[in-house]
Amino acid sequence: MEVGMLPISASKRGKLLSTGYTTLLSISRASLADLARDLQVSEPEASEIMKCASKTSTLDLSNGTHNTTVVNGGQTAWAMLNEEKFSLHITTSCMDLDNILGGGINCKEVTEIGGVPGIGKTQIGIQLAVNVQIPPEYGGLGGKAIYIDTEGSFMVERVLQIAEACIEDMSEYSNHFRKDLQASEVKMHPDSILENIFYFRVCSYTEQIALVNYLDKFITEHKDVKIIIIDSVTFHFRQDFDDMALRTRLLSAMALKLMKLASKFCLAVVLLNQVTTKHIDGSFQLTLALGDSWSHSCTNRIILFWNGNDRHAFIDKSPSLKSASAQYSVTPRGIRNSTSCKRIKMM
Repeated sequence: MEVGMLPISASKRGKLLSTGYTTLLSISRASLADLARDLQVSEPEASEIMKCASKTSTLDLSNGTHNTTVVNGGQTAWAMLNEEKFSLHITTSCMDLDNILGGGINCKEVTEIGGVPGIGKTQIGIQLAVNVQIPPEYGGLGGKAIYIDTEGSFMVERVLQIAEACIEDMSEYSNHFRKDLQASEVKMHPDSILENIFYFRVCSYTEQIALVNYLDKFITEHKDVKIIIIDSVTFHFRQDFDDMALRTRLLSAMALKLMKLASKFCLAVVLLNQVTTKHIDGSFQLTLALGDSWSHSCTNRIILFWNGNDRHAFIDKSPSLKSASAQYSVTPRGIRNSTSCKRIKMM
């Protein structure tokens, strides 16, 4: 059982979620003093919460909930290998970038994409939210997208622009390669693409955590969701945090939840990240935000950077992809292969 279902007051459940106690196990591992301090309640109140969590956990065990989860989670390596052969990908609309990614952004994985301001992180996020809707007959997934905006950088006009370009690309593909697909091409409209992007605006880290915890229920009710994009995962966690241990615990719990969602629903999770400076070998260098421990929370890590006037994407970390880089461009039509032009600011 999740903490959100504990039979305690809503205010106490909210405090638990906002301080990183999202599972019964996380409560059981905490000391009484730590729980009281984190929730800013008295120790007797914290004791009552721990007793309630312990009682609920015992009921779950007696009903076989815990054991069933462990047994059902078993899978052979052979089965995993065969799954990987048929893994689904979401194209970035940049062939060079897709090539180094093995076909695009992989489902069932968490991919972090980070870089300096203006490099095109949000543009890639919007492009993926559109491309996940490409029908299977055109090589897509025919899915829907969840876009979580923490910075207010989501631009619906830009989404419409990219959606129109995507439909034009499908029409061109149909005319040149698949004459039999012209009938299905008519069914795709920019308005329908916008309708299939579920947009959430969050204004604090507590809202962000609460929303991530709610996604399991939301996706269960919207089975076609095939990608979750958080733009950016960093923003609310870089402010008002004096307790770094608390921040680490909150981030770890959120990352674990996102990994479970990716695996359970066979969808892609894309986390857009900012950069910060780090003192390395006597000099300050740019690195992705949230520290070294956060870098282990994602399956793949892609770093975007400028080389002169050219945008590059570099695979910094992946268990299945080799380190490689590719050029890409941000054009009025969206993400495309590099055209080596001057830096321009998109709308």
